[in-house]
Amino acid sequence: MDAADFSAVLSEVRRFVRDRVVPLEAEIDEKDEMPADIREAAKKMGLFGFALPEEYGGLGLTMLEEAQLMFELGYTTPSLRSMFGTNNGIAGHVLMVGGTEEQKAHWLPRIASGDVLASFALTEPEAGSDPSTLTTRAHLDGDEWVINGAKRYITNAPLADVFMVFARTDPDAPRTRGISTFLVPAGTPGLTVAPKDHKMGQFGAWTADVFFDDVRVPVSALVGGDAGLNRGFATAMGCIAHGRVHISALMVGMAERLVDESVGYASTRKQSGKLIGSFQLVQGLIADSQTDYYAGRATVLEAARAFDAGTDTKVGPSCTKYFASEMVWRVADRAVQIHGGAGYMRGVAVERFYRDARLFRIYEGTSQIQQVIIAKALLGEAARG
Repeated sequence: MDAADFSAVLSEVRRFVRDRVVPLEAEIDEKDEMPADIREAAKKMGLFGFALPEEYGGLGLTMLEEAQLMFELGYTTPSLRSMFGTNNGIAGHVLMVGGTEEQKAHWLPRIASGDVLASFALTEPEAGSDPSTLTTRAHLDGDEWVINGAKRYITNAPLADVFMVFARTDPDAPRTRGISTFLVPAGTPGLTVAPKDHKMGQFGAWTADVFFDDVRVPVSALVGGDAGLNRGFATAMGCIAHGRVHISALMVGMAERLVDESVGYASTRKQSGKLIGSFQLVQGLIADSQTDYYAGRATVLEAARAFDAGTDTKVGPSCTKYFASEMVWRVADRAVQIHGGAGYMRGVAVERFYRDARLFRIYEGTSQIQQVIIAKALLGEAARG
């Protein structure tokens, strides 16, 4: 995108986030629902397709541009980003990376416009951090695939129009080589979405279990056609690597907001007749959080540049996701500490962000999984003993 045009996009998103969404954060958290007018505004701004190719109606942002956009979106409740994150990220990228031209032409314009909400159905009750162990299966019956299994914690499942479903199509193949991906529209007979989960935080972003009981889809539903058979795991890993940089940038935006909340409180709150910002131990907490934020931003930008160049699409995304998720948790914890008793009260922004931030160390690959990925990449055979 032209630099001037991209700058205008960032400015528009910043105004939207800070003027329209931030004032609604408490309401979104209390009602566990994103207002319809915010959803429609996001559609008009092109936020459902910012990472999708221009030829399919998206903005076609690079990873570096996407990271900068996520800095702005991360300044408010993460449920805003979650509303359109899967369309741009792991769900939309399934089609970008592995879909046939016909599948891309049919689905991507509607995903980019927000007319279709897509879900990424990979995680299972016993296949989370290691999705290669998934047990959902699909077998060919004439000219239809029949899918059976269950998925867990699927983002946007209660609202989704289509699911990108990962299922084992060759039970005899090595774990990572016998998985395929299917396009399954909502409402397909046998597909059931459970009631939405009641989570610790990130209210307004809905997740739910999804069940497949003899769900039949045509052979054309296999992502990538014949070439995509048993290649779903590789597709998923490519999409998740992109998602790790994406979500890391979101965490940097949240860290910026938490620093601002901390500075604002310390600059106005008095204790013993003095502003708490004059206490050196409080100053130390703020200095540590600003330093963490600064380091997180630099790490994400470097990872995004390497991702765009194709020089690091595995270790870099894991490094930045590991660092950013631990970083924002530290910043959130310090923000609550700076606020004292007020930071423990519902209705105070840092209390809400504290709950929201906890999830980042778990999804898109836990911190421990990122450690394993990084170490194995560096150690090679030595990591296997």
